[in-house]
Amino acid sequence: MTSSSTLFRKLNLAFIIGGLVWAALQTYIIHSFGFDWYIAGLDSMVSAVPLAAACWLIDNNLRYYQPGKGSYINLFIWCVVLAGACTLAVRWALPFLSVGDTYIAFLKQSLIIRLFTNFLAIGWMAMISLVWYVQQDQKENEKRKAEAEQLARDAELYNLRQQLQPHFLFNSLNSINALIGFKPDEARRMIHQLSDFLRGTLKKDDQQQVSLSEELQHLNLYLDIEKVRFGHRLQTEISCDDKCRQAMLPPLLLQPIVENAIKFGLYDTTGEVTISVRAETEDNYLLVMVQNPYDPQTSRPRHGTGFGIRGIQRRLYLLFARNDLVETYQNDDIFTIMIKIPQV
Repeated sequence: MTSSSTLFRKLNLAFIIGGLVWAALQTYIIHSFGFDWYIAGLDSMVSAVPLAAACWLIDNNLRYYQPGKGSYINLFIWCVVLAGACTLAVRWALPFLSVGDTYIAFLKQSLIIRLFTNFLAIGWMAMISLVWYVQQDQKENEKRKAEAEQLARDAELYNLRQQLQPHFLFNSLNSINALIGFKPDEARRMIHQLSDFLRGTLKKDDQQQVSLSEELQHLNLYLDIEKVRFGHRLQTEISCDDKCRQAMLPPLLLQPIVENAIKFGLYDTTGEVTISVRAETEDNYLLVMVQNPYDPQTSRPRHGTGFGIRGIQRRLYLLFARNDLVETYQNDDIFTIMIKIPQV
């Protein structure tokens, strides 16, 4: 059973209990005027039927139609009309039940009070129903808005990932094309490594988060491909403790960062370059730091950090709604990027 149907049953139960309490109170009041319990109960039962029908009618209408700001007067008029109809129904029905002349006189004298109490009951029902259904509509609207925003975020995340994968694929294919002519064995090796990398990428498409250990295994496939491209010039250092390896992060997060480090570390130099990846946990965060050397005379990281870092910033914002999870530094010809992954 859904929560909405359970809630609807509870509301119906509250409505029935409220009606019984109202009828019991009316029975006691009429009995206090000197009439026996039979007549008091009969009056209460006959009065409760049209009143319950009027309350149900006003509640059912407000369930499907909420008046606008300028239409509340119409709701007031409807409450008055229904209260009058309930009073007339009682005035018409009770004399046919052989309740005696004394009671008939009492009934006629109490019509104004009955009209007022019926209006009070129907008005309270209208006000409670109006507030309740307006709140329900607001909750439904907020839910639909949240779902629409989630779909938009998912679509943008998917689009980012689809941009990252061809971005890497085209670079790798260009490298394979360059190796085919004079290093065919390395080109074949690179094709196999690229196949393994892309196969792993497809497996991660439906995963929300992966452990750092899995992410590093995938990253090593990428680094193996790049080492075929750059040979001995590319050196890597990856360090993290066992506790860090169990930390969770979005899949395929590190590869574009390391690709960016390789781009600015190796493209403008001819010597060996070491790319370091270090991870640690701190205050319920996974901190991952990627460093690469760069030549400030030929590359300008602060002006052109590449699609990789921009994509990572946008992706983390969509996932965690925070803009402070990516930081970059330049110091002593070393470019550093630090990402923080909240551990939920």
